[in-house]
Amino acid sequence: MKRLLIALVVLFLLAACLPASSPVDPRQLTFAPMTFTVPVVDRITLPNGMRLYLREDHELPMVRISGMVDGGALGEPDDKVGLTDLFGSTLRTGGAGERGPEEFDRALEDLAINLSASVDSYATNFSLSARSADLEPALELLADMVRRPQFAPQRIDITRQQMLEGIRRRNDQPGAVASRLFRETLYAGHPFGRTPSVASVTAIERADLLAFQQRFFYPDNLWLAISGDFERADLLRKLTAVFGDWATGAPKKQVVPAVTTQAQGRVLVTNKDLPQTTVMIGELGIRKDNPDVYAVQVMNFILGGGGFNSRLMREIRSNRGLAYSVYSGFRPGRRLPGVFYAGCETKSASTLEAIDLLRAELRLMRDQPVGREELVLAQESLINSFVFSFDDSHAVVSQSMQLDFYDYPPDYLSRYRERIAAVSIADVQRVAQTYLHPDQQLLVLVGKVDDFDRAPKSLNLPVTNVSLD
Repeated sequence: MKRLLIALVVLFLLAACLPASSPVDPRQLTFAPMTFTVPVVDRITLPNGMRLYLREDHELPMVRISGMVDGGALGEPDDKVGLTDLFGSTLRTGGAGERGPEEFDRALEDLAINLSASVDSYATNFSLSARSADLEPALELLADMVRRPQFAPQRIDITRQQMLEGIRRRNDQPGAVASRLFRETLYAGHPFGRTPSVASVTAIERADLLAFQQRFFYPDNLWLAISGDFERADLLRKLTAVFGDWATGAPKKQVVPAVTTQAQGRVLVTNKDLPQTTVMIGELGIRKDNPDVYAVQVMNFILGGGGFNSRLMREIRSNRGLAYSVYSGFRPGRRLPGVFYAGCETKSASTLEAIDLLRAELRLMRDQPVGREELVLAQESLINSFVFSFDDSHAVVSQSMQLDFYDYPPDYLSRYRERIAAVSIADVQRVAQTYLHPDQQLLVLVGKVDDFDRAPKSLNLPVTNVSLD
């Protein structure tokens, strides 16, 4: 202890002898410009048509796999809506190959393998992570699930009961009610607008799940993104061992029905005894291949997508105190038109006041050019956040696979920042005028109508009262 004290005193005296220096102004510091190059991904197509996206990364003794099959909820029959939800769950939990559900679960647990599956509108998705030492048995289990699922009846029954309970409880949350009515109305008559019912879920049989798998699951309809601690030659050998004898088939291509533009200018009101109102407003939007997609992203950031930097947040929350959360989103559709939406939750007595402000901000975006500082902040935020799309090796390969799966242009990633930076003030106003129609948009209100500050009919749109029964 005494020696430590002596050493500290000596250091103090030496420091006192050093010449004093003035602190550096942080504003005078200079740094080399940040550079970023989109990582390279190895693309391979196996003889049976399977598409592989590979990137070796030996930092950790792990391998991660993401997969996609070109078959999703668009392939459901109208009288069995919910089939793919049941399929996605029991594909993983219903047993596979020679293993029943419990044995398959145990095989995964014994090797600490994480394996999951789900289905969205366009695709069946699955993911796997395992230690690199267990890659061979992990691939065998994955191949069993993809090629030879059992769909054990007891697991189907469990999942079905969970789905039915979810249907019975789906009106509990006002946000979920608003989102469902919003989607069902904008996509009326289209598979995107369908919602599972007790009747449709009850009608699904095990044979329907097997038929869906047989319809879409072929090697030339399967995409795999693989990253982690592997050697390419060894990985290809192991993949060939479990998938090589899988014969190329003739998968039935998923039909993608066109979206018919709906008459969107209306108000849907659901009366629910709540102290606050959930508000959603919006309309059909654009597809990803629309050349205006970059200007739309910048416009939406300024409007409501930029969090506390956005106009909606500043005006409705910060300046008026009418909502804790207020937002907007412009989701370009991958193969069909997406949606523009905005919304908030506000106390019942300020419902129409909040809507007036929201619509006023939409009109302002159309009528007046945005400021230079707003534009630069939006562009810099979008460009800087782009880098975080590649925060690990697997994000790189999985995103590359998804972009190819949905037919994005080959230079989408490499030129994304350049195209965002090229958006002008005039571009922002032009796309706002083209794609925002605040006086003709769909409005969904879920709340206690008697407590509203005025009647919804004052919005000068047709009003429909929607019963949750």
